[in-house]
Amino acid sequence: MQPKTTTAFLAIVGRPNVGKSSLMNRLLGQKVAIVSNKPQTTRTRITGVLTEGNCQLVFIDTPGLHRPRTRLGENMVRAVDSSVSDVDVCVLVADASAKGAKDAGFEPPAAEIELMEQFRKKKLPAVLALNKIDLVPGREALLSLIQAYTRRFPFTAVVPLSAKTGDGVPALLSELRAFAQPGPHYFDDTALTDQPERVIAAELIREKMLRLLDKEVPHGTAVSVERFEERKTSAGEDILDIDADIYCESASHKGIIIGKQGAMLKEISTRARQDMERFFGCKVNLSCWVKVREDWRNRRGLLHNFGLD
Repeated sequence: MQPKTTTAFLAIVGRPNVGKSSLMNRLLGQKVAIVSNKPQTTRTRITGVLTEGNCQLVFIDTPGLHRPRTRLGENMVRAVDSSVSDVDVCVLVADASAKGAKDAGFEPPAAEIELMEQFRKKKLPAVLALNKIDLVPGREALLSLIQAYTRRFPFTAVVPLSAKTGDGVPALLSELRAFAQPGPHYFDDTALTDQPERVIAAELIREKMLRLLDKEVPHGTAVSVERFEERKTSAGEDILDIDADIYCESASHKGIIIGKQGAMLKEISTRARQDMERFFGCKVNLSCWVKVREDWRNRRGLLHNFGLD
């Protein structure tokens, strides 16, 4: 007789730049979501799958909840709302090292209070993950922070952790496994994510722009992979040929992305190719071109073409 399988769907939610994607990558033990030190790195729902024996945990990484200023921003906020509606439990990720977090009388930010109200209205259980404890001197500083959050919502568990170092992550996993209920595994037991390979390649390119470019330039970019083909070399070696178009909002931004004598675009492409080779497990031949599409973040057709609707 086959042992019974269990499954849980879990949404990872929170404000921008609190480490949601870093936490999901740490939980999975492999990178499936891009990360940077800039807010609003994640634009859509990203699913990560962790299967351990008969238990499958399906994590949904969501964009940071923020006040939208473009149609893209509105789509990102809707992605958070729909994710909270479709899961068994939510993981609210908060930054334990945030400015003012150690002050007496600290109150959670408005966006986090709004999320807690959604949990309450939908009668959803939630776990609080206090991230970045590696930046907090002394664990006693966490006590008042924990009290500030638990006054607002009856969390099933509160887990201080560091997505960067992995400290506390096994304890969080233990808490989350308790939510798995008898049922089928909705993903193959070897699956890591539901993201198509083209999307992963495009996101790795965008991540490098977020890390290498300043100010608003990387937030005004989108990447579309136009060719993704596998072939074998004459020596029988596997290679991926990937052609990608990078879209930006102005000619001046195009010049910044390309850089002097193409130096910046070369650096972006080189770093992205190295990550792709690690992820796909083979050599990659990557070619990138930069194109201008003015105000694309407010153009419904382009958002659809980029998979951002």
